[in-house]
Amino acid sequence: MLRLEPRLRAIVEQEYPRFSDAEYTRRHQALAAVMQKHDLDHLLVVTDHRVGNAPQWVTGWPGTVEAYVVFRPGEKMTMHVEWYNHFPLARKLARDADVRWGEHRGMQKTIEELKRRGARRVGLMGPLLARKQKELERSFSVVDLDAEYVRLRTIKSQEEIDWLRIGAAFSDAGFEGLLHGTKPGMTERELGNLVERAYVGEGGTTLIHYIGVTSMAQPQLFVPPQFHSARRVQRGDVVFCELSGVWWDYAGQVLRSFTVGADPTPLYRDLHAAAEAAFDAVTAAVRHGTAMQEIVDAAGVIEERGFTVCDDLMHGFGGGYFQPIVGTKSRPAGPLPDMTLEENMTVVVQPNVISREQPAGVQVGELIRVTREGFERLHAAPRGFFRA
Repeated sequence: MLRLEPRLRAIVEQEYPRFSDAEYTRRHQALAAVMQKHDLDHLLVVTDHRVGNAPQWVTGWPGTVEAYVVFRPGEKMTMHVEWYNHFPLARKLARDADVRWGEHRGMQKTIEELKRRGARRVGLMGPLLARKQKELERSFSVVDLDAEYVRLRTIKSQEEIDWLRIGAAFSDAGFEGLLHGTKPGMTERELGNLVERAYVGEGGTTLIHYIGVTSMAQPQLFVPPQFHSARRVQRGDVVFCELSGVWWDYAGQVLRSFTVGADPTPLYRDLHAAAEAAFDAVTAAVRHGTAMQEIVDAAGVIEERGFTVCDDLMHGFGGGYFQPIVGTKSRPAGPLPDMTLEENMTVVVQPNVISREQPAGVQVGELIRVTREGFERLHAAPRGFFRA
């Protein structure tokens, strides 16, 4: 089910995939510019307790448990990692880094390394436990750079977009497996297994597979839940999903709906038609320079048809869940971001149109790339209201 053009297939077939030297040079130059902007002599780039992906972006190592990267332009990076059995692979995958075992005191050893280098003013990228941040602040002036990291991840390079195409292909394969494998009597848990079997054997992993299953005649769900239940699929159900297969931190996201052994009821037909119309209207407004109010206005077709949404209408994606996070007139997603779309942003447009009167809803949408004049699909999954 995985369909990749030869150029992308070659990336997947490497022993371990790597970006080019030029791509890492671009990233490191961007970090150097941030340091200059904030008058820093060192950066500390962190994964702590399995949270945070900045070390992977900087070195290529996913940062499984703990990874503390000391960065300064023109010098080899130092990275302390846990656990000891993760250390050999970290040394193999991390690029231009002196990888060391943290000995279960990785922050202490990192502070020692910063002192050895003469650090005084240190930028911090990534989440750090409060007690560890206090340890760091006892020795250095620390500047929080999480907003700068998000800014660096928001605009994608061409190589990153290729990796997102692979994540999109994994996600598409997951949906194809789900659509063609769903049968009455299967549990939601088994549906999740269908999704993963489509790409795990190809090197993909899972960010999410949210799958909602409910009766069209007596609906009980309007947005896919985050955890699968033991409920069994029945004829006359609707299945709606949000799937993200991942290629080394680069995930696609495809959102689709289908019925099981029956045609859509009038309500579900109307919900889905409104969602498709909203997707088309929003993507027609997407281009370099689009203001957020234009997105909200374009989505007004949802309210015009008497519906609203539960999920965010649009969000940045690719390395994290980023701004712009936008809702609709009837369900805002917090304050409207003061920004415009930019070329090579990647965003998910995902109208989760729901009924105001009953717990009924559908999912439609996917990850796209913003271009100078419009948008590019990164997914190949067909659109439509399908029937299993």
